[in-house]
Amino acid sequence: MATPPDKGVPAKYAAFSGIWAGRLDGMYEGKLAVLTIAPRGQVTVTYAWGVLADNKPGVADGAGKISGNTLKLARLPNGADATFIMQPDGTLAATYTLAGQTYTGAFARQ
Repeated sequence: MATPPDKGVPAKYAAFSGIWAGRLDGMYEGKLAVLTIAPRGQVTVTYAWGVLADNKPGVADGAGKISGNTLKLARLPNGADATFIMQPDGTLAATYTLAGQTYTGAFARQ
């Protein structure tokens, strides 16, 4: 469950709060839950993915940091790196790199 950011969190960081879902490369499902956001941009998240190439579906808790309009997660337990960039239309441009392959897509707030 996402905890609403408190008043000390800048609005541009607070915009990342909540549940996001999308498809990478148009076919691989992913969901991002931004659970907490600290005033300096540190976040806690849960990331869930469907079948992705040879990777079986799974879910992982993680952490990351927002800098400017970009949320970069610390490396996930499956070895993936994920970055989400806030777009002017309120969606997130997702980049997910695993085992040398990079997947991209748009995530929308749920």
